[in-house]
Amino acid sequence: MSVIRLLVLGAVRRHGRAHGYQVRNDLEFWGAHEWSHAKPGSIYHALKQMAAQGLLRAHETAPSTAGGPPRTEYEVTDRGTEEYLGLLRAALTAHDQKPDVLSAALGLMVDLPREEVLALLERRVRAIAEWRASVTEYYAPEEGPGQFGHIGEIMNYWVCSADTGAEWTRGLIERLRAGAYVFEGEGRPFLGILGEDEPNPYATGEPHPGDTR
Repeated sequence: MSVIRLLVLGAVRRHGRAHGYQVRNDLEFWGAHEWSHAKPGSIYHALKQMAAQGLLRAHETAPSTAGGPPRTEYEVTDRGTEEYLGLLRAALTAHDQKPDVLSAALGLMVDLPREEVLALLERRVRAIAEWRASVTEYYAPEEGPGQFGHIGEIMNYWVCSADTGAEWTRGLIERLRAGAYVFEGEGRPFLGILGEDEPNPYATGEPHPGDTR
Protein backbone atom coordinates (compact mmCIF):
# COMPACT_ATOMS: atom_id res chain seq x y z
CA MET A 1 0.00 0.00 0.00
CA SER A 2 1.42 3.38 -1.05
CA VAL A 3 0.16 6.10 1.24
CA ILE A 4 1.68 8.76 -1.03
CA ARG A 5 -0.40 7.58 -4.00
CA LEU A 6 -3.54 7.51 -1.87
CA LEU A 7 -2.97 10.99 -0.43
CA VAL A 8 -1.93 12.63 -3.69
CA LEU A 9 -4.80 11.15 -5.70
CA GLY A 10 -7.25 12.15 -2.97
CA ALA A 11 -5.91 15.72 -2.78
CA VAL A 12 -5.96 16.25 -6.56
CA ARG A 13 -9.44 14.75 -6.85
CA ARG A 14 -10.82 17.15 -4.25
CA HIS A 15 -9.65 20.17 -6.22
CA GLY A 16 -10.70 18.86 -9.62
CA ARG A 17 -7.43 20.24 -10.98
CA ALA A 18 -4.45 21.09 -8.82
CA HIS A 19 -0.79 21.94 -9.21
CA GLY A 20 1.95 20.46 -7.07
CA TYR A 21 2.10 23.28 -4.56
CA GLN A 22 -1.64 23.05 -3.89
CA VAL A 23 -1.32 19.31 -3.22
CA ARG A 24 1.67 19.85 -0.95
CA ASN A 25 -0.13 22.69 0.85
CA ASP A 26 -3.22 20.56 1.51
CA LEU A 27 -1.22 17.59 2.79
CA GLU A 28 0.74 19.84 5.14
CA PHE A 29 -2.56 21.38 6.28
CA TRP A 30 -3.71 17.85 7.15
CA GLY A 31 -0.44 17.25 9.02
CA ALA A 32 0.51 14.42 6.65
CA HIS A 33 4.16 15.51 6.66
CA GLU A 34 4.21 14.61 10.38
CA TRP A 35 2.52 11.19 10.28
CA SER A 36 3.55 9.93 6.84
CA HIS A 37 6.35 10.18 4.29
CA ALA A 38 4.41 12.81 2.34
CA LYS A 39 7.39 15.12 1.96
CA PRO A 40 7.71 17.61 -0.93
CA GLY A 41 10.05 15.47 -3.02
CA SER A 42 7.80 12.42 -2.66
CA ILE A 43 4.71 14.43 -3.60
CA TYR A 44 6.18 15.86 -6.80
CA HIS A 45 7.63 12.50 -7.77
CA ALA A 46 4.24 10.84 -7.26
CA LEU A 47 2.50 13.45 -9.42
CA LYS A 48 4.91 12.93 -12.32
CA GLN A 49 4.94 9.15 -11.95
CA MET A 50 1.16 8.83 -11.87
CA ALA A 51 0.83 11.17 -14.85
CA ALA A 52 3.18 8.87 -16.76
CA GLN A 53 1.07 5.88 -15.69
CA GLY A 54 -2.16 7.45 -16.90
CA LEU A 55 -3.65 7.93 -13.44
CA LEU A 56 -3.35 11.71 -13.68
CA ARG A 57 -3.72 14.02 -16.66
CA ALA A 58 -1.20 16.88 -16.83
CA HIS A 59 -2.19 20.34 -18.12
CA GLU A 60 0.33 23.08 -18.83
CA THR A 61 -1.01 26.41 -17.59
CA ALA A 62 -0.23 29.84 -18.92
CA PRO A 63 2.41 31.92 -17.13
CA SER A 64 1.02 34.00 -14.28
CA THR A 65 0.33 37.69 -14.80
CA ALA A 66 2.99 38.36 -12.16
CA GLY A 67 5.59 36.99 -14.54
CA GLY A 68 6.23 33.59 -12.99
CA PRO A 69 6.77 30.45 -15.08
CA PRO A 70 3.82 28.23 -15.99
CA ARG A 71 2.76 25.45 -13.66
CA THR A 72 1.56 21.97 -14.43
CA GLU A 73 -1.93 21.26 -13.16
CA TYR A 74 -3.14 17.69 -12.69
CA GLU A 75 -6.54 16.05 -12.72
CA VAL A 76 -7.47 12.47 -11.92
CA THR A 77 -8.34 10.24 -14.88
CA ASP A 78 -10.94 7.47 -14.82
CA ARG A 79 -8.12 4.98 -14.20
CA GLY A 80 -6.84 7.21 -11.43
CA THR A 81 -10.27 7.30 -9.79
CA GLU A 82 -10.46 3.52 -9.92
CA GLU A 83 -6.98 3.27 -8.38
CA TYR A 84 -7.80 5.84 -5.72
CA LEU A 85 -11.03 4.23 -4.57
CA GLY A 86 -9.38 0.79 -4.54
CA LEU A 87 -6.57 2.08 -2.31
CA LEU A 88 -9.05 3.84 -0.03
CA ARG A 89 -11.20 0.72 0.39
CA ALA A 90 -8.15 -1.43 1.12
CA ALA A 91 -6.86 1.05 3.68
CA LEU A 92 -10.18 1.10 5.58
CA THR A 93 -10.51 -2.67 5.56
CA ALA A 94 -7.17 -4.22 6.43
CA HIS A 95 -6.17 -4.69 10.06
CA ASP A 96 -2.43 -4.67 9.45
CA GLN A 97 -1.96 -1.31 7.76
CA LYS A 98 0.65 1.05 9.11
CA PRO A 99 -0.73 4.04 11.03
CA ASP A 100 -0.02 6.43 8.15
CA VAL A 101 -2.18 4.42 5.74
CA LEU A 102 -5.13 4.25 8.13
CA SER A 103 -4.71 7.96 8.94
CA ALA A 104 -4.87 8.78 5.23
CA ALA A 105 -7.97 6.63 4.81
CA LEU A 106 -9.72 8.38 7.70
CA GLY A 107 -9.00 11.76 6.14
CA LEU A 108 -10.45 10.62 2.81
CA MET A 109 -13.25 8.26 3.87
CA VAL A 110 -16.01 10.80 3.14
CA ASP A 111 -15.31 10.27 -0.57
CA LEU A 112 -17.22 6.98 -0.23
CA PRO A 113 -20.90 6.47 0.72
CA ARG A 114 -21.56 6.08 4.44
CA GLU A 115 -22.96 2.55 4.18
CA GLU A 116 -19.95 1.36 2.22
CA VAL A 117 -17.55 2.82 4.81
CA LEU A 118 -19.51 1.11 7.58
CA ALA A 119 -19.29 -2.21 5.74
CA LEU A 120 -15.53 -1.78 5.22
CA LEU A 121 -15.00 -0.98 8.89
CA GLU A 122 -17.04 -4.02 9.93
CA ARG A 123 -14.72 -6.11 7.74
CA ARG A 124 -11.79 -4.51 9.52
CA VAL A 125 -13.18 -5.57 12.90
CA ARG A 126 -13.56 -9.15 11.66
CA ALA A 127 -10.02 -9.13 10.25
CA ILE A 128 -8.67 -7.94 13.60
CA ALA A 129 -10.52 -10.73 15.40
CA GLU A 130 -9.12 -13.34 13.01
CA TRP A 131 -5.59 -11.99 13.46
CA ARG A 132 -5.96 -12.01 17.25
CA ALA A 133 -7.21 -15.60 17.14
CA SER A 134 -4.15 -16.65 15.14
CA VAL A 135 -1.90 -15.18 17.85
CA THR A 136 -3.78 -16.74 20.74
CA GLU A 137 -3.42 -20.19 19.19
CA TYR A 138 0.08 -20.06 20.65
CA TYR A 139 -0.09 -17.33 23.27
CA ALA A 140 -2.49 -17.33 26.24
CA PRO A 141 -3.09 -13.69 27.26
CA GLU A 142 -4.38 -14.73 30.70
CA GLU A 143 -1.01 -16.31 31.50
CA GLY A 144 0.89 -13.13 30.67
CA PRO A 145 3.95 -12.59 28.49
CA GLY A 146 6.34 -14.35 30.86
CA GLN A 147 5.38 -17.76 29.46
CA PHE A 148 7.74 -17.04 26.54
CA GLY A 149 10.32 -14.99 28.41
CA HIS A 150 10.76 -11.41 27.27
CA ILE A 151 9.85 -12.49 23.71
CA GLY A 152 6.32 -12.91 25.01
CA GLU A 153 6.07 -9.13 25.16
CA ILE A 154 5.87 -9.16 21.35
CA MET A 155 2.76 -11.34 21.36
CA ASN A 156 1.35 -9.39 24.30
CA TYR A 157 1.77 -6.22 22.25
CA TRP A 158 0.00 -7.84 19.28
CA VAL A 159 -2.97 -8.89 21.40
CA CYS A 160 -3.24 -5.51 23.11
CA SER A 161 -3.00 -3.76 19.73
CA ALA A 162 -5.75 -5.99 18.35
CA ASP A 163 -8.03 -5.26 21.30
CA THR A 164 -7.38 -1.52 21.11
CA GLY A 165 -7.81 -1.44 17.33
CA ALA A 166 -11.10 -3.32 17.47
CA GLU A 167 -12.45 -1.10 20.26
CA TRP A 168 -11.51 2.07 18.40
CA THR A 169 -13.02 0.80 15.14
CA ARG A 170 -16.29 -0.14 16.85
CA GLY A 171 -16.44 3.34 18.36
CA LEU A 172 -15.99 4.90 14.93
CA ILE A 173 -18.72 2.67 13.53
CA GLU A 174 -21.09 3.83 16.27
CA ARG A 175 -20.33 7.49 15.53
CA LEU A 176 -20.92 7.01 11.82
CA ARG A 177 -24.15 5.11 12.40
CA ALA A 178 -25.31 8.00 14.57
CA GLY A 179 -24.83 10.35 11.62
CA ALA A 180 -21.39 11.86 12.17
CA TYR A 181 -19.89 13.72 9.19
CA VAL A 182 -21.15 14.18 5.64
CA PHE A 183 -20.36 11.41 3.15
CA GLU A 184 -20.58 10.98 -0.62
CA GLY A 185 -24.17 11.40 -1.79
CA GLU A 186 -25.30 13.22 1.37
CA GLY A 187 -24.28 16.75 0.45
CA ARG A 188 -20.95 18.53 0.35
CA PRO A 189 -18.50 16.91 2.76
CA PHE A 190 -15.85 18.88 4.62
CA LEU A 191 -12.89 18.55 2.26
CA GLY A 192 -10.13 20.28 4.21
CA ILE A 193 -8.55 21.93 1.17
CA LEU A 194 -7.06 25.41 0.96
CA GLY A 195 -7.95 28.08 -1.57
CA GLU A 196 -5.36 29.30 -4.06
CA ASP A 197 -4.35 32.29 -1.92
CA GLU A 198 -5.40 30.94 1.48
CA PRO A 199 -2.44 30.89 3.92
CA ASN A 200 -1.40 27.56 5.39
CA PRO A 201 -0.64 27.85 9.13
CA TYR A 202 1.25 24.54 9.02
CA ALA A 203 3.52 25.29 6.05
CA THR A 204 6.97 23.78 6.55
CA GLY A 205 9.04 26.54 5.01
CA GLU A 206 10.81 27.16 1.72
CA PRO A 207 9.09 26.25 -1.55
CA HIS A 208 10.21 23.13 -3.36
CA PRO A 209 11.72 23.68 -6.85
CA GLY A 210 8.72 21.86 -8.31
CA ASP A 211 6.37 24.55 -6.97
CA THR A 212 6.93 26.62 -10.11
CA ARG A 213 6.35 23.78 -12.56
